[in-house]
Amino acid sequence: MAFEEVKEDFKDLKDYTKNYIDSNIKYYQLWGLKVSSEAMTYILIRFIIGFFAMISFMFLSFAAAFAIGIALKNNSLGFLIVGVFYILVIGVIIYFRNVLITKPIIKKFSTIFYSEND
Repeated sequence: MAFEEVKEDFKDLKDYTKNYIDSNIKYYQLWGLKVSSEAMTYILIRFIIGFFAMISFMFLSFAAAFAIGIALKNNSLGFLIVGVFYILVIGVIIYFRNVLITKPIIKKFSTIFYSEND
């Protein structure tokens, strides 16, 4: 009689364990979906904003180069000045890349992956 009860308890334990593991698998699948969708949304938004900013900067650069060229009466010099300006900006970005790029991205992704409100 006691053996049957123990056998039944082990069967229940097996069922509870299986249900627990299945629930954990479903939870982590949903968590992975949430995290990956938030990360992809972040990347896509940054890409779209970057794309339109790049086009805007291109048109503004041409306008600035032509305006400087008209002011100096030499379009080539206007384009040269705008080009040197962008080379200086690239140098500053490379020099401060950890502060400007790496740390903000790490902070953003850490808040996405390790948020407290799971």
